[in-house]
Amino acid sequence: ELGPGRGTLARDALRVMRGQGLEPAVHLVEGSPALRKIQAAALPGARFHDDIASLPEDRPLLLVANEFLDALPVRQLVRTEAGWRERMVALAGEDAEEGFVFTAGTQPMDAAVPDAWRDAAPGTLAETCPGAAAALAELAHRLTTHGGAALFIDYGHLSPRTGSTLQAVRAHSKVDPLALPGEADITAHVDFAVLADIAKARGAAWIGGTTQGAWLAALGIDARAQALTAQAPHRAEEIAAAHRRLVHAAEMGELFKVFALSGGGWPPGAGFAPQP
Repeated sequence: ELGPGRGTLARDALRVMRGQGLEPAVHLVEGSPALRKIQAAALPGARFHDDIASLPEDRPLLLVANEFLDALPVRQLVRTEAGWRERMVALAGEDAEEGFVFTAGTQPMDAAVPDAWRDAAPGTLAETCPGAAAALAELAHRLTTHGGAALFIDYGHLSPRTGSTLQAVRAHSKVDPLALPGEADITAHVDFAVLADIAKARGAAWIGGTTQGAWLAALGIDARAQALTAQAPHRAEEIAAAHRRLVHAAEMGELFKVFALSGGGWPPGAGFAPQP
């Protein structure tokens, strides 16, 4: 798993896999020493990695990344009258006490802009994520060479788009990304359309992409919620609220997307429409 958090998802997945007679080796890509301690307690025997480059290359890979890609740095490129420039951060006044503002850089950046947006009108803003692109290229190579499948769950979009999606959250509330440097969680939407093109160009099979709500519904989340409620009637309200949060369009159901890849010859993924 990439960015396993507290290890809950991996622990639950492994429990279900053991019920099917499967005992995979567990490898976690995690950079935080504090989180590694929590994950080691939840997943005894797991091996830790700083990045995907050190993952084993001698066996098929089953990979999960839940809310990992959105945390990778993005570059914002803005179309000016003089051409494409990178969006930079500058001082609002004489020093940092007066805050920060966005500004267009001076170095031409036309070569970094996807072809589809190259001739866009002045004022257009495009986001790219070099880290996500590199990760998908590496994973696609591993899947095509050694087999396996990869599942990504994150908020983002399945078709190309322009405009800024950069946001900062502090204490569960949105704040100005430049207002509190180092004190807010800064993320951006994942461009799954670009990542799909990168992966397919390297030979990976695109299993599919859909909304989290549709995917969970196809997997049977409604029946699962009903079964849990029957087992614990006193928690019915809690289960209903969690169910709604995961699948309702106004909450995580539409904003979050599910995207999957595999090596050649692997079966289609559950919850996705058949691919041509």
